[in-house]
Amino acid sequence: MAELAQLVTQMESGALPLEASVAAYARGSELVKYCAAQLEKVESQVKVLEGDMLKPFSDDEVTQ
Repeated sequence: MAELAQLVTQMESGALPLEASVAAYARGSELVKYCAAQLEKVESQVKVLEGDMLKPFSDDEVTQ
């Protein structure tokens, strides 16, 4: 996630040359796919743990 955030910041700055921007975009796309796959994997594990029913997440659960 940190690498993806850094790439976004660099691309939004407009300071990257065109080739570097294209490379950053390609890397960002790879990272987004990886993160989505990891999220799906964890979501599947949570479904198993929760009996195939996802419960709404609340910030209160984090502080407990």
